Amino acid sequence: MSRSIAIVGNGSFAPSDAKAIDECDVVIRFNNCRSVGGGGLRTDVIAVCNTGRPAKAMIRQRSWREHPAILQASALWCVRDGARFAELEPLLTSQCPVLDDFCEDFTAEFASFAAETEKAFTAIPRLYHDRLDRELQALTSESYIVPSSGLMAITYVIGEVAAAEDMVMLAGFSHQGWNGHPFDAERELIESYVSRGKLRKLQPFGKRARQPNG
Repeated sequence: MSRSIAIVGNGSFAPSDAKAIDECDVVIRFNNCRSVGGGGLRTDVIAVCNTGRPAKAMIRQRSWREHPAILQASALWCVRDGARFAELEPLLTSQCPVLDDFCEDFTAEFASFAAETEKAFTAIPRLYHDRLDRELQALTSESYIVPSSGLMAITYVIGEVAAAEDMVMLAGFSHQGWNGHPFDAERELIESYVSRGKLRKLQPFGKRARQPNG
């Protein structure tokens, strides 16, 4: 049977998005699940940034571990390959001292948490990071540090998780945020996935959706 898979970012949502997301067979959210509410309630997979300060802040805080969406999820994905980030560390440390802990790897702690809470655990293979670097560098001459967690999860879903007959849709992706991600190139790459029928989206990127009342 075909499935509907929603990949839900932490951006803004239209009032109708929550219902459409909750009706999907699989809902994937990110990190601290700020998308819960306007982006619906159902949560099947949590995809986390598993290196650096954000990872440490999540996995070592009781509030994250006990978040209702985190508890509801049946699977936990780590989007960053520890070996790949270990290779990045010397260059980042010398060029951007403020990122001295950017590559600190917390994958083992997330794996332990998944085991404790009986969640399936996946570390997204390095090949997706390497593939994205090639695709993004073909779209931009600007330097960047790493692809975003959202793009890593999207590429993994369409590359390995979704079957040919499944529908994969995006919501809550504004492609704005930390300047270490190449958001303009990421937007262009995702639009190419949409045009090839690999993805669909609930609303056009770059247009801020009206937030629900309340």
